[in-house]
Amino acid sequence: MIPGMGGMNPKQMQRMMKQLGIKNDELPAKKVVFELEDGTKLVINQPNVSVINMQGQKTYTVMGEAVEEKNGIPDEDIEMVMTQAGVDKKKATAALKKNEGDIAEAILELKGDN
Repeated sequence: MIPGMGGMNPKQMQRMMKQLGIKNDELPAKKVVFELEDGTKLVINQPNVSVINMQGQKTYTVMGEAVEEKNGIPDEDIEMVMTQAGVDKKKATAALKKNEGDIAEAILELKGDN
């Protein structure tokens, strides 16, 4: 049952939507990226994406866990390099950029083992 729909079950809802010319499909997306005006990216891996087509107008609904990225590198990756290599955020970010996001290579470079 869908809350607020007066006890209508999902099959009834789908029939009603079809009668109104509303089509709902799942989109097999691997990743959704929102690029914000400040340069930050919100990345949702393995999202659930629904496409609702109503009278030629498409609406996309995205559900999933968002990870914030600044400079194209996830904050979690920067923090890991900072912790493992014992460096500040600026050095960790630079090493990750230089090594194209490869955490292990960035850590090795910063530790001087590379």
